Amino acid sequence: MRYILTLLIYAIACGANAQYHQKPHVKAELNYYLQRHDVQDEGFDMVARYANKGDSTLTVYKPNGKISPFGMFFNWKDFPREGTGIVKDPKGRPIMGTFHADTLVSGIRIDSLGTYAGQFNRFMEASGHGSFLYTNNSFYEGHWENDQRNGFGFCIYNDNLKAGEWRNDRFRGERMNYHSDRIYGIDISRYQHERGRKRYSIDWNRMRITSLGRRISNERVTGTVDYPISFVYVKATEGISISNKYFISDYESCRRKGVPVGAYHFFSTRQAPREQASHFINNARFKHGDLPPMLDIEPSDAHIKQMGGPEVLFRNIRIWLDIVERHTSTRPLLYVNQRFVNVWLDYAPDLKRNYQFWIARYGEYKPDIHLAFWQLCSDGRVTGITPDVDIDAFNGYQGQWEEFLREHCIK
Repeated sequence: MRYILTLLIYAIACGANAQYHQKPHVKAELNYYLQRHDVQDEGFDMVARYANKGDSTLTVYKPNGKISPFGMFFNWKDFPREGTGIVKDPKGRPIMGTFHADTLVSGIRIDSLGTYAGQFNRFMEASGHGSFLYTNNSFYEGHWENDQRNGFGFCIYNDNLKAGEWRNDRFRGERMNYHSDRIYGIDISRYQHERGRKRYSIDWNRMRITSLGRRISNERVTGTVDYPISFVYVKATEGISISNKYFISDYESCRRKGVPVGAYHFFSTRQAPREQASHFINNARFKHGDLPPMLDIEPSDAHIKQMGGPEVLFRNIRIWLDIVERHTSTRPLLYVNQRFVNVWLDYAPDLKRNYQFWIARYGEYKPDIHLAFWQLCSDGRVTGITPDVDIDAFNGYQGQWEEFLREHCIK
């Protein structure tokens, strides 16, 4: 019976190494990841190795050598375990593993969920580095603690890639490292000029990012935060009547400094989308080389319910997008927060598929969706600007940034 079990484990292991990474959509997801990361990003080498070679964990953790007789016939308690053997863990799951000093070090385990290959702790739980090929064909490789995904890892599920930090078996997002090679920018409105009765000017000649806000821990920052500003978005309008009186001066200052600049509109769920689009077009500026216009969408659940639900919301958003795109000959960006993505965006798969996104997610976790930018804090500091500033990062490095400017800026 034990020999049959051995063959079964090997058969499942071989099946697990079926080059799942060669599926076209998976390859596209992996290529997207590799194009927007480099060796300074946590876990880059692990994802790159999988993209190039597929799952190598079975080769690494498959026990080598002849199965010891103690593993086949004798009571484990009577002999110190050393070498290769077969056991069942406390939950009855069969493991073919490598033992040292009477302790399971690594091996392959099968159960009703799939096949695990990796390191174990003294309780025969997955701990350390390892992979799991699930029976539903999803795949995870990364760090484990006590049979749960914890630490950095990547998972392919329904042909989508999630790479980043896991905690207690749940995906949190990509834990970012910040350094001078990234592309940083800011978005501003009247609040960078006004606080109560106080009024502030912006010194465009001094502007440098000096703080990424209170939620970014120093351990995630390499060197000193002293970054140039590579792009600026300026709020132009809101609803059908509100406009930013500082828009023109800020916009023109960016143009004079040669900093890529774009205009954005804050969307109202209570006003007609056609009138909102007209208000934006009449008050913003759209010149050759400008960043694509952006629609800021921040409704509460109550607002969405009041306007008739997500179907009505997305119908109105599409109207605004179509009008502005026809006017500028440029597809706008969509600015939303992470919760909006998680709760509402699946109601509009066409937008998710066809538009670039800018997502607000504060703290150390980058959003887990294809995006152009993410807003990483609202309390950043910039020399030349007195109040706090929203700090944003482009999703990629210099090569992708130059490509973005070529393909998406106003012609």
